[in-house]
Amino acid sequence: MKVLLTGGGTGGHINPAIAIAKTILKHQPDAEIAFVGTSRGMENRLVPKEGFKLYHIEMQGLRRKISLSNLKTLYLTATSVGKAKKLIKEFKPDICIGTGGYVSWPLIKAAAKMKIPTAMHESNALAGVAIKMLAPHIDVLFTNFEATAEQIKKCKKIMHVGNPLKSGFSDITREEARKKLGFENRFRYSLLTCGGSNGAGRINTEAIKLMAEFSSKHPEVHHLHQAGVINYEKTKAEFERLGLDKYENLVLVDYIYDMPDRLAAADLVINRAGAMTISELAHLKKPSILIPSPNVTDNHQYKNAKVLYDADAICLIEESKLTDGLLSKTVEELLFDREKRQNMGENFGKFAISNANELIYNEIFALVNSRKM
Repeated sequence: MKVLLTGGGTGGHINPAIAIAKTILKHQPDAEIAFVGTSRGMENRLVPKEGFKLYHIEMQGLRRKISLSNLKTLYLTATSVGKAKKLIKEFKPDICIGTGGYVSWPLIKAAAKMKIPTAMHESNALAGVAIKMLAPHIDVLFTNFEATAEQIKKCKKIMHVGNPLKSGFSDITREEARKKLGFENRFRYSLLTCGGSNGAGRINTEAIKLMAEFSSKHPEVHHLHQAGVINYEKTKAEFERLGLDKYENLVLVDYIYDMPDRLAAADLVINRAGAMTISELAHLKKPSILIPSPNVTDNHQYKNAKVLYDADAICLIEESKLTDGLLSKTVEELLFDREKRQNMGENFGKFAISNANELIYNEIFALVNSRKM
């Protein structure tokens, strides 16, 4: 099987695509798989690291405010499809798969026009613009949330499958991960904080405060924070200004490449409420404090988190309601209350769909074979 995958900009689009690619390779080791993205997105860091070839087709999203940049977007929207057609003719894929974001537009639109089998996956409850525009033209749309289907006016087939996860999220236990990371006989607890794949300024500020107010005073707690590439240098400067770099149990990084191991080892996670993050945490039944981003369309992260909060599956803190000491107090209450963490984790796990990868692969395989008959 020859497959072209597209979806970029953030880890929320890229990681599902990588998970799908690896699932295909698990079933078909001789499959030829490549990715299509832009020269600017995070796919340039994540895709090559996984050993996949990455082709570039320039595309950008529309700005919500009036901007000259939108003229360039319209130009790229029109011309990028032609470039995608040329790539398809050269690569000759059996199927093209998109995982959302404006990056998906050229390849999926071109493939549909050329009668190449097409599939897309939407991780978020609220369908993105590219998904809505492409849905009428593709063969199948996979969704993480059931409610997403209600937003799609026309599509040949919609399947609720959950989110595909990269291998490793269920392959290692907490004890195995702690041993692998060298936590045994050193740290009793593991605290993991991050603000999504690109980081988040407010989360970084609160994480540094948490390190200074709480974690630095508890050497038995290993605290790892992912600041994101964009804000890393600024966060590092504050980290060092406060002398936090001198503590053995405090670690600051720009990106976590071994996330499955880190999540498995974590006793408590603080993160945004993006769809991919929620899926990974639910799969691992991981006690979590979610701080939804207020800077997303229709406040969909809060809506996702509120469902979990109402089921006593997470602790929810709105960014606007963060006050001095609130995060430290909440962490202390949860981290040292094993029973409460265990109950939250079990409730969180009820939201996981464990066989998303296989459901997606089986449908892709059937779609490709049906076209060959």
